[in-house]
Amino acid sequence: MSLILKAVENIPLIKKGDDIAEMIYQNTPEIADKDIIVIASTVVSKSLGLTFREEEIVPSAEAERIAALNGKNPRFVQAVLDESLEVFTETPFMLVRNKNGHVCINAGIDASNVGNGLLLKLPEMPDKHAAAIGKSIERKTGKKISVIITDTNGRAFKDGQTNVAVGLYNIKAIRPWIGEKDLYGKILEISEEAVADEIAGAANLIMGEGGGGVPAVIVRGLDLYTDETVSIADMYRNEEKDVIVRSLLKLKNEK
Repeated sequence: MSLILKAVENIPLIKKGDDIAEMIYQNTPEIADKDIIVIASTVVSKSLGLTFREEEIVPSAEAERIAALNGKNPRFVQAVLDESLEVFTETPFMLVRNKNGHVCINAGIDASNVGNGLLLKLPEMPDKHAAAIGKSIERKTGKKISVIITDTNGRAFKDGQTNVAVGLYNIKAIRPWIGEKDLYGKILEISEEAVADEIAGAANLIMGEGGGGVPAVIVRGLDLYTDETVSIADMYRNEEKDVIVRSLLKLKNEK
């Protein structure tokens, strides 16, 4: 097995209304069956016009309270609250579950690689946008491809950030190994491989984080294509299983 990662180069700065699928198609010499196209959520959000300015936000009393705890602008805190379903920690940072079910810092709102004093929201319904881009590329190429939309995340218990999947098309979030045998013939009972996150992390080695980065990467060599209905939600634990979420909520409620 070999794995090939190729940067999609020469994509210009994205603005509202730009056709991401067309840009990837025009700047990729060849797209093959079962290629996985990994796309930074930043460019998807920009194409959807999901930028805003802090001064446009009117902070609530709750936002003022949290801002006083963590030293943030109340307007920014309100923007995070507006994009959140629930807040797990308020200080020293806001760890929340955003509208897509993704647990992250500040609901994924970002100022990096945006410019002009703007802030950027994560796209809502990212699976829908991954599918729209993927289907458009399939129509243009006649190939069966998968799409992963990614965002940069920190990790519990470790320093450093990595890319994770936040939207999927034609690729499952999880590869189950339950029922398979290990090297010694023992039946695996709990092993599930987070393949979408692994691919997102690998692609980030090519994408980078700074101004010289690229927003899309072609991943070739993995046979993970599926035409079944997929969702990034398949990766998120429910609260009954998630001991960390339960502990955070318990600590919050005890305060």
